[in-house]
Amino acid sequence: MRAGSIGGVIILIWLIIGAIAAGQRGYFSDDETTSCAEVGTVLVTIVAGPLNYVGANPKVDCEVPEPSQ
Repeated sequence: MRAGSIGGVIILIWLIIGAIAAGQRGYFSDDETTSCAEVGTVLVTIVAGPLNYVGANPKVDCEVPEPSQ
């Protein structure tokens, strides 16, 4: 078995665990007010994977600049 395929499987499992953690936190709920901070928090939670279960609680604060007048 190639090392690349083993690494790919490990990364896939890592991301699946992160998606499960995001789902358990209710980040995939269907509400009308989705902001870049919410999307960023979901993505960081998924990337954190199993670290969510050992105390990691990633949050993203995102401010979009207002257009000039």
